[in-house]
Amino acid sequence: MNNLNSLDPTPPDVSADADHDLALLRLGQHLNAEQYRFVTVTPLTHQRVNQREENRKARSLRDIFGWSRPFESELLPESELQALLDSGVLRAHAGLWVSDVRWSTLDDLLFVHSSFPTVANDSVFFGPDTYRFAQAIEEHLRTSSHPVRTAVDIGCGSGVGAILIARARRDAQVLAVDINPTALRFTTINATLAGVENVSAYHSDILAGTSGEFDLIVANPPYMQDTQQRAYRHGGEQLGSELSVRILKQAVERLTVGGSLVLYTGAPSVEGVDLFLDQARAVVDTPELAWTYREMDPDVFGEELEAAPYESADRIAAVVLTVTRSR
Repeated sequence: MNNLNSLDPTPPDVSADADHDLALLRLGQHLNAEQYRFVTVTPLTHQRVNQREENRKARSLRDIFGWSRPFESELLPESELQALLDSGVLRAHAGLWVSDVRWSTLDDLLFVHSSFPTVANDSVFFGPDTYRFAQAIEEHLRTSSHPVRTAVDIGCGSGVGAILIARARRDAQVLAVDINPTALRFTTINATLAGVENVSAYHSDILAGTSGEFDLIVANPPYMQDTQQRAYRHGGEQLGSELSVRILKQAVERLTVGGSLVLYTGAPSVEGVDLFLDQARAVVDTPELAWTYREMDPDVFGEELEAAPYESADRIAAVVLTVTRSR
């Protein structure tokens, strides 16, 4: 069940976050009514497109809330502009205005997440990895016959995993957990826009704040070794694979018999050795677990290979590890 108290349109004592989130919810409803659509690209592509001279300034809702371009007051009705400014969704930028959030679409769903560029430590990321993660979840839900009564999306971010499961399995109780309060707030807004009432957003470091077993666990964790150690991007040591291995270890201990983990992550290779798979085998090669592993994209974030700590890496692949508890 969504925690919608903060989105009550007439609460007696509205906090800054509640006012901000209510404004986001209303903006999302407006964008849906306008049939807004935007596919979020990689940061490098986003930068290249925005650097074109004709794209220096926004000319449409997609430019404002998708491409994160500065805009003039005339692009929004005065009352709407003022409400978004008052709530902190918009801010001044070089004599113009700019949005602090982006809105992306996945099929018919709309998701709020952090604006470009994602530089703050509590940024909530959405991009090509999110679309591949969604494909992995949808494929599992199509092909698995195991009933899903309880599920959890670890490091939920904008809530894509939790919301997809909740829509496909309306009777399931779905947890969306993250250490980032902004992610939990955005997930609640996105679940409301999606019309799902069986998603609950909670603070948890992986599964430490949860109890019981799960029929389905999904995760799309940060998987880069970020020199600035930004939470939305940093996957730890072993060229960013450390966090994914931690999630794997905790998740397999919390699966019901017949339950599955769908882990979408990055796998760095050094001299032909897949560092993530090399560590994962030690966890999943047991009689109690059945598993599959596949590359969804053999080469992502290739620009990272130009700098530390990736000078020795051959490539970074986008992979899906699916683990099912057989007994």
